[in-house]
Amino acid sequence: MKYKNRNGELLGAADRQDLIMRQLYSHFAGRMLVKFLICPPVSRMAGIFLNSRLSKPLIPADVRRGHRDMSEYEKQSFSSYNDYFCRKRVPEACAVDLEPSHLISPCDSLLSVYPIEEDRHFNIKHTRYTVDTLLRSRKLAKRYAGGYACVFRLTVRDYHHYCYVDDGATTSIRRIDGVLHTVNPIANDITPIYKENTREYSILRSQNFGNILMMEVGALLVGRIVNRSGASSVKRGQEKGHFEFGGSTVILLLEPGKVRMDRDLLRNSRHGFETRVHMGEKIGVKSV
Repeated sequence: MKYKNRNGELLGAADRQDLIMRQLYSHFAGRMLVKFLICPPVSRMAGIFLNSRLSKPLIPADVRRGHRDMSEYEKQSFSSYNDYFCRKRVPEACAVDLEPSHLISPCDSLLSVYPIEEDRHFNIKHTRYTVDTLLRSRKLAKRYAGGYACVFRLTVRDYHHYCYVDDGATTSIRRIDGVLHTVNPIANDITPIYKENTREYSILRSQNFGNILMMEVGALLVGRIVNRSGASSVKRGQEKGHFEFGGSTVILLLEPGKVRMDRDLLRNSRHGFETRVHMGEKIGVKSV
């Protein structure tokens, strides 16, 4: 899929994964196969393999394909592909904007920003969503009417850890069980993936940006969400959790009048382009 960087350069093209997803979700036979692949037992079987030593031969090819600098990570030897996929960066490789008035990205990803209408609807590509169905709570959804939905789509090549976007206190985590569609935009054109996929969320009562809802969405095959549990005080840049193998998504819901999103993000999203962002990078500023 095509996207832009923060300099406005158009990058990316349809890759093999995009072509496979288009075939799966655009034809009847493919959709029948998808019904099988998104079943939780299939994900569990995939997880067993990816957590086993049998998956280790997959690691060198991924390092070469991704042109990864392994010196940026704490571990250099791995017991399985999932152990490699969940690797952590060394602290020096994690640059976090510490300016209190700056809202930061929680992860490395492709970001789209959508205004939430007063009736709590927002559109992702050609699919219309409501915050009510996303959260399964009309009362909570009302808080975000008129705000923003920030959708951070992680591909399998991204670093799959995510952090808190401000200092504050976080609530305990709520889990909504579901299936595990791919989060590739091609699938979103066919089925409302963010209403169907397994997801978890908590609310960050932030010092600078109001009550931020932080949601993690699992994806095709494993896509397992591993969150730190329990309510607690947290710091900007502190790790919130990580995903196991699979493309995944982090969603931030922002209350109205709390944040002015960066113009390039709004412009790119309005024209149908995702924007490449990195964990800890500024994506908006506190509203005065």
